[in-house]
Order: sequence, then structure tokens, then C-alpha cells
Amino acid sequence: MWRGGSNTRTCKRRFFSSPTRSRHHRPPYMLHSRGSQHLKAMAEVDHLAAERATARFDVEEMKVAWAGSRHAVHVADRMARLVASDPVFRKDNRTMLSRKELFKDTLRKAAHAWKRIVELRLTEEEADLLRQYVDQPGYVDLHWGMFVPAIKGQGTEEQQHKWLPLAYKFQIIGCYAQTELGHGSNVQGLETTATFDPKTDEFVIHSPTLTSSKWWPGGLGKASTHAVVYARLITEGKDYGIHGFIVQLRSLEDHSPLPGVTLGDIGGKFGSGAYNSMDNGVLRFDHVRIPRDQMLMRLSQVTREGKYVHSNVPKQLLYGTMVYVRQSIVADASKALSRAVCIAVRYSAVRKQFGSQDGGPETQVLNYKTQQSRLFPLLASAYAFRFVGDWLNWLYTDVTQKLEAKDFSTLQEAHACTAGLKAVTTSVTADAIEECRKLCGGHGYLNSSGLPELFAVYVPACTYEGDNVVLLLQLASGKQPVGTMAYMGKVQYLMQCKSAVSSAEDWLNPDAIQEAFEARALRMAVNCAQNISQAASQEEGFYERSPDLLEAAVAHIQLIIVTKFIEKVHQEIPGHGVKEQLQALCNVYALYILHKHLGDFLATGCITPRQGALANEQLGKLYAQVRPNAVALVDAFNYTDHYLGSVLGRYDGDVYPALYEEAWKDPLNETVVPEGYHEYLRPLIKQQQLKLSRL
Repeated sequence: MWRGGSNTRTCKRRFFSSPTRSRHHRPPYMLHSRGSQHLKAMAEVDHLAAERATARFDVEEMKVAWAGSRHAVHVADRMARLVASDPVFRKDNRTMLSRKELFKDTLRKAAHAWKRIVELRLTEEEADLLRQYVDQPGYVDLHWGMFVPAIKGQGTEEQQHKWLPLAYKFQIIGCYAQTELGHGSNVQGLETTATFDPKTDEFVIHSPTLTSSKWWPGGLGKASTHAVVYARLITEGKDYGIHGFIVQLRSLEDHSPLPGVTLGDIGGKFGSGAYNSMDNGVLRFDHVRIPRDQMLMRLSQVTREGKYVHSNVPKQLLYGTMVYVRQSIVADASKALSRAVCIAVRYSAVRKQFGSQDGGPETQVLNYKTQQSRLFPLLASAYAFRFVGDWLNWLYTDVTQKLEAKDFSTLQEAHACTAGLKAVTTSVTADAIEECRKLCGGHGYLNSSGLPELFAVYVPACTYEGDNVVLLLQLASGKQPVGTMAYMGKVQYLMQCKSAVSSAEDWLNPDAIQEAFEARALRMAVNCAQNISQAASQEEGFYERSPDLLEAAVAHIQLIIVTKFIEKVHQEIPGHGVKEQLQALCNVYALYILHKHLGDFLATGCITPRQGALANEQLGKLYAQVRPNAVALVDAFNYTDHYLGSVLGRYDGDVYPALYEEAWKDPLNETVVPEGYHEYLRPLIKQQQLKLSRL
């Protein structure tokens, strides 16, 4: 995701030169400094040094565990610092920009990023990371993330040779035009038509209804010159369903819409800054003609005579792109969640409230058990999502290799896992970012905390690339007990087993955790199956029991996340104390899920109420174990202050001067006397032009 912003108007902070402001009118804090110069001039401090000194593990080695390799740490660190040191990528004033200013700034950042990529001859890995750290949603995301993969996945070799070189050099800019005003998750209900005309050897792309308007594609509104458009293929009077077509939308000379093409931006979106930097668009076609060879023809094609023909390439390859996109979304969930948690943990360590009644020092907010019980599970979740994302990336690579060999044995599992994990991780992350905002108290509501914008830019992930409820119901319809569903092959044992936990410490046994989660998931699934079998039809049963199926699907996905975390900590992990800390976080995650969904475990008879109480007791002990390591655990994410974009999450913990300084950057403070004073405030105060009515 790209997020960021810059504007010279607010950079200059005109109140310094305002004729109405004298030296005495300036805020006392600003008398001797401008902007960040004040902080630079201050003696360097680290208010979190004491916290870091209590860490019981090697932070540098934990960075490797988080990133996946030393190489990944070094490349990410280099790219993050490259972005942070470049003034073009400034983003601290992004929420103050108008929509037009924000979009222009996005174009400027994207162009500058491409310039730096070319100048520095960055590798694909480095370029991807640079764009990530620029941190501002824009057309580039959809160009690389959807347009290019669609052509690679669905285009013939000839089509790839024609279009990909143009896309790689940005000689064309593409988007992915699938969602319509009237249809999103139900792709088969799309209304846009592509009718083949054998007389001219062309497809006629048309929007027959208002609801057939393409609606939401990122990059479509203002930037894209081309789109992969999904439409109903009609030839010889027959509707062959949804297919992809490469359609030029705008002139490559002056960027104006081509004849028959109506398009624009759909308007402002939730939050300040945030996803408003993206030009989500609306698109309508009025009988637009394209050559026949612009139909993506890897899986099927239309002949010159208008015959619809399937190719030898298996249609299952279509799922490859979908799996890729969804595994990327899971990876993004861990990034967004870890950013929010980093901010909340650091600020909770800095912030002090209440404490001794005899005038002693106040207590760090992070020391309160209520703060720990809300925050530490989110910290554990960030690590859990990171490691399940790593596994999902491995699964995608494995599936891709097998698909090329026409081996579809793991495709169903990959499709189900990516759908379910996308749904669970995005929903949890969106809620967790908001929880982190609340954990930061009133200051978390400020734009300068970074949390409101992080929430606003992330929350669309719950609905794009598949509504989360729909995806979980798709998962619930899975059948084969293979891979992550292999535990269902132990149905006889798991239906009758009883947990052997007799003490709080027993819950530290990964086998005890694994068995409880497997039994819960299986019994919920079996219960759903039994209830559906009693319905008049399977379809009716599925419909009536869909809420239960939803909960069963969540239980299955949570089992996968717990299992992959357990597998991670069983690996050889170098570094003093690293494995022990990951083990603690793994246990926090598992027991927190057990505590949160205790009703499931009790209702299915997996554990007893006493065992549930013991799990909660052990969870409290684990929080105490995490506490001295909390700041170091978020340091291991290795985020620069620029990327975090939060005065509360500063590495040095010097939040109060930063908060104060940020306030004076707001355009409202450009003058001492506000605009509108003479028209509205002065007459009210002086009562010169108002006649008091008698009540």
C-alpha cells in the first residue's frame, strides 16, 4: 500500500511571515525554531532506553525471524531509509491536503519513485519494498498488483509479449475493471457485455444498464490508460459467461477518454488522507470496439468465424492469480497490524497515569493489567499473521509449480486457505487498529498519531477481493480432508477425546493446545453437517445454517494460524532468547483465542469450565512474561519513524514535544485571527449587528 503526502503551501507555514503576527504572538515553543529543526536541535534523548534494557532476547536476531532472512532485513532497512531520507516522500501533512492536492501529490510520489528505481537500477525486490515504504495508495498498486498479473495469468504468450513490455516500462498504465455498481462478490452476475462482431473481427464492449457501470477499480478514475475489463462474452447469440478483455480507455497523446468511454472518480472516501489518494473510478462503455485479439485467450478463445473454443490450458490456472492476490493481502494484514501495535506499545510505555497516592511517580500505562490484556494479544496476533503469511507464500509457490505440471492436487486447499485467511486476518486487523487507537487514549484520535489514517486506509481490505463473510462461507463448503484439513481424518478420536489439562502450566504444552483447537473445529463442522442433513435439501440447509457455518469456518482458520505458529517455534531459530519469546507469543495467541471463544470450546465439550479458567490463569502469567520484552518485540519490526507516521510511536519516545509541534502545522494555525472573524465572531462578540429577540 502507498500512503504519504506533501505540499509546499503548508510546509512554509505562512504564519511566520504574516503581517498580523508579531514575535509576541507566536507560540512560546516556536520562538526559537521552525518545524523539525527544533527537534533536531534538541539533545538526543531516548525515553524508551530503560524499556529496551529489560529485553531478554537478541533484538537483531528477532528482526531476522520477523523478516525471514538476514538478506530481507538488510534490503528492507536500506529501502526504508532511502524513502525516509527523501523529502519528496514527506507525508506528515497528508491529512491536511485537499483531495486534488492529495491526488497530485500521489502522482508526484509515484513518478519520483519510478525515477529512483530506474536511476538506482533497483531489483524487483528492492522496487517493491521502495513502493511499500512510500506508503501511499495509488494507481501503481493496481498496475503491478492486478493488471500485470491478470495478463500474465490469462494472456497467451503472444499477448504477454505484446502487452507486458509496455506495462513494465509504464508506457501504458493499467487497472483491473471487474466490480460493477450492481455486483461485487457475485462475479457471475456482472452485466457488462462483450459481443463478437464477425463482420469486423471485433468485440463490442457495452454497458447496457446503470448498474453495469464499472465501479471501484483503483487507478481507473484518473490515471489508467488501459484496463483488463471483465464482461459477458457473447458470440453467435450465446452467452459464454465472464471473460477478460484488454481495453484502451484514454489517449496516449493527451490522456483524454476515447470515443464511447465515460469515466471518472467515484468521490471521496472514509477518513482524511488515507485511501483518498487512490482514484477509484467509474466506467461506462457505449458500444466500444476492440480487436478480437484483445480478449485474454490463454484459457479460451473466439475464432475469426465467431466459434468459442476452449484451449488446452486447464481453467484451474485462473485461480493462480486469485491465490496470489489473497496471500498478498494476508501479508499486508501483518504489516498493518504490526504498525498499529508498535505505536500503541511504545506510547503505552511512555504514557503515565495515576499511581501512588503519596505523591510518588505515576504508573506507566503499559504496566496496567487491563492494558496488557487488550494489547499483548494484538502483539501476538501480529507475529502469528506474519508467520502464517510466510507459510501461505510457500503454499502459493508450491501450487504454482504444480499447476505448471498440471498437478491440481493442492489447488482446492490453497484456494480455501487463502479465502479463509484473507477473511479472518483482515477483519481482525481492522478491529485491532481501532483497538490500538483506543489504547492510546485521547491522543490516539489525533491524525498525528497515525492511527486514524492507518485504520481508514486498511479497512477496505475487509471487502475488496471478496467480502469476508462470503469468503468464509466458500471455505465452509470445502470437502477433502487433506493438508490443513487432514485433522478431519481423525474424526472418531477428536469427537470423543477429553483434554488432559489439570494445571495452568499444562496449557503451555503445544499438543494440548493443538488437540483442543482441532476438536473444537471438527465438532463444530460435524454439528453443521448433521444439522444440514436434516434439512429438506442441502441448499436449504446451507442457507439456514450459514451463521453456524461461518463460525465453523473461523474455527478452522484459527486452527491453521495456531498450527503454523506452533510449527514456526519448533524450527531451529538462532539468537539468544528469540525462540523463547516466540514461544510465549504463540501461547498468548492460542490461549487468547481460547479465552475469547470459550463458549465454542465449552459447548462442544472440548474442555471443561475448570480447564477454561486454568487457560485464563496461564494467560495472565504469559502477559507478565511479555511485559519486559514488549518494546523490544515491536522494535524487531524494524520500522522507521517515517514509515510509522506517528508522533506517538516515535522510536525515541519523545512524544509530547512532537505532539505540540505537530499542532502548529495545521493550516488553521496559519493566522492568529481566524478567517471569518470579522464576518461572524466580531459582530457576535460586540453585539453590534444583532438584535436580541425577546422570548
